[in-house]
Amino acid sequence: MSFDPQIFQGVVLASLLAWASGLRLYFVVFSAGLAGYLGYVDLPPGLEVLQHPWVIGAAGFLLVMEFLVDKVPGIDSAWDALHTFIRIPAGALLAAGATGDSLSALTVAAGLLGGTLTAGTHFAKAGGRAILNTSPEPFSNWGASFSEDVMVLGGIWFAFHYPIVFLGALLLFVLLLIWLLPKLWRGVASIWRLLGTRNMISRLSRREERLP
Repeated sequence: MSFDPQIFQGVVLASLLAWASGLRLYFVVFSAGLAGYLGYVDLPPGLEVLQHPWVIGAAGFLLVMEFLVDKVPGIDSAWDALHTFIRIPAGALLAAGATGDSLSALTVAAGLLGGTLTAGTHFAKAGGRAILNTSPEPFSNWGASFSEDVMVLGGIWFAFHYPIVFLGALLLFVLLLIWLLPKLWRGVASIWRLLGTRNMISRLSRREERLP
């Protein structure tokens, strides 16, 4: 089987969109659409809709909202919870669109794998933020948010300039996710148990205060 540059570029773009959607969905949609609109990149037929001015404008507005909300402890976790139902299907659709504009084995595989990658990235982000939000100071949260901004920017740059490096880094990221996700969600579960215990103690204390 010979090397097909077009398929390779589609795989790189699908991987980038799926991974970045779990962190900064609107940023990657805005960036891809604007780059296509200005002629810096040739988007595949399945993603040409992203370069429509209405799509770019909507993504830009939501990008600004997400950038601000993501820096506020507590609100960022609520935003992540809401976007569980947005980022994952969007990442799957973007990954599928990067590999073609019609249903094929490649687009189905890209959608399934892309959605899985987006889900892993999203849950790692959401779990990490939930744990960081237990700290009273906001600086760790701000640091995590700006780090995610830099990661997505770096990922986009490497994907277009050094795609092999990007795919290698993505593979390492996936291996890290496999190791990290169970630990993150055990930490989140322990936080919920602690909050539940505190609420129970608080309710019992209020009941005792009402007793004559």
